[in-house]
Amino acid sequence: MAIITEQDIDDLAVGAAVLGTGGGGDPYIGKLLAKAAIEKYGPVDLIALDAVPDGTAVAACGAMGAPTILIEKIPSGEEGDLALETYEDHTGIDVGAIIPFEAGGINSMIPIVLAAKKRVPVIDADGMGRAFPQLEMETFNVYGVPASPVAVADERGNRVLIETEDAAKAEWLARGVTIRMGGQAYIVNYGMDGATAKRVSVPATMSLAIGIGRTLREAAAGHLDPVRALVDFFAGTHYGHAEIITSGKVCDVARKEENGWSVGIATIEPFDTSKPKVKIRIQNENLVAEEEGGRVLAIVPDLITVLDIDTAEAITTERLRYGQRVNVLAVRVPPIMRTPEALAVFGPAAFGLSQAYRPLGS
Repeated sequence: MAIITEQDIDDLAVGAAVLGTGGGGDPYIGKLLAKAAIEKYGPVDLIALDAVPDGTAVAACGAMGAPTILIEKIPSGEEGDLALETYEDHTGIDVGAIIPFEAGGINSMIPIVLAAKKRVPVIDADGMGRAFPQLEMETFNVYGVPASPVAVADERGNRVLIETEDAAKAEWLARGVTIRMGGQAYIVNYGMDGATAKRVSVPATMSLAIGIGRTLREAAAGHLDPVRALVDFFAGTHYGHAEIITSGKVCDVARKEENGWSVGIATIEPFDTSKPKVKIRIQNENLVAEEEGGRVLAIVPDLITVLDIDTAEAITTERLRYGQRVNVLAVRVPPIMRTPEALAVFGPAAFGLSQAYRPLGS
C-alpha cells in the first residue's frame, strides 16, 4: 500500500488524460478537487488489487456526462460524497474501498476525493482500462457484477437511486437523469466484494496513469523525446504495445452535444502531404482513427489519444482546436479487455461501427 502524494496527483492528471482517450472529463479540475480533499481530510492510500481483502465492500464511482459541459459546470466537490451516502443508505453497506469505474480524466480523481472524505483506500485498478462513454462498458459488467443500484447526485444536492437488472438499462436511465441535472452528474455503483474485484477489474491502472505522467515529466526535465519515452514506457506494462499512428495539424473539428454525449469528428492533416488525412470519430472518447480511403489505423477498445506535438500531453476532445499540431498515439488494451465477452460489450459493434477489431500491433 502506498500513500498518494501531491506529486502523484500531478502525474496522475497527466497520465489519466492519456488513458482517457480524449474523454473522462477535464483532469485539471479533478486534480484541484483531489488536492483540496487531501489537504482537508488527510492522505489517501493506494492499494494494489491483489492486496484487497476478499471480504472488503467495494464500490465504483465517477462522473457521468459530456466532457464539454464540465468546463463551464464546475463541480463543488460534494457531489460524489452525496452519491456515496445515497448508495450506502440504500444498501446498508459500509464501503471499505473505492475503485474508479474508468481510468480517464476526472474519473481517476473523483475516487481520491471520496476516499479522502471516507478515509478508505483507493484500489489500483478500474473497470475500463481507459475511458468509455457508457456505463455498461465495464469489465465489471462483462464478468458479471450488477450495475445497480446506481446512486446519482449533482451539485445542487439532487439525488436519484436507480434499480434495474440490466446494465445497459441502468446507463439509459442514469444518462436521462444526468441530462436533466444539466448534463453532468456523479455516480456510485457496481458494488462488489474484494474477491470479485480481483476477478473483474483491469489491474494497476492508477499506478499506470501516475507512471505516464512521471515519464513525461522526467523526459521534459532530461530534454528527451517525450513520445519515444511514452512508447517505451507502455512497452514495459501490461498494455504492451503503443505507437504513433499519424502526426499532423488539426484541420477540422465538428462537434455537438447529443443524447448527453459530445459527438463529432476531428480531422488530422499529416505533415507528410503524400499521406491521406485521418478522421477520428468521437463519442466523448476517440473511437476510431481511419484514413480517408477507409484504412483503419486503430479502433476501440484500443486507445486513441491526441497528444500535443511539443509536450506529448493529451488534448481532450473538448479542447481540440483547428491548427493544433499533434501526434496521435494508439495503445493496445490488456488481454482482459480483448476477450470475446469484452468485445461484445465495448468492441466496435457496440458503437455501431462496421469495422472489425484487430488488436494494435497484430
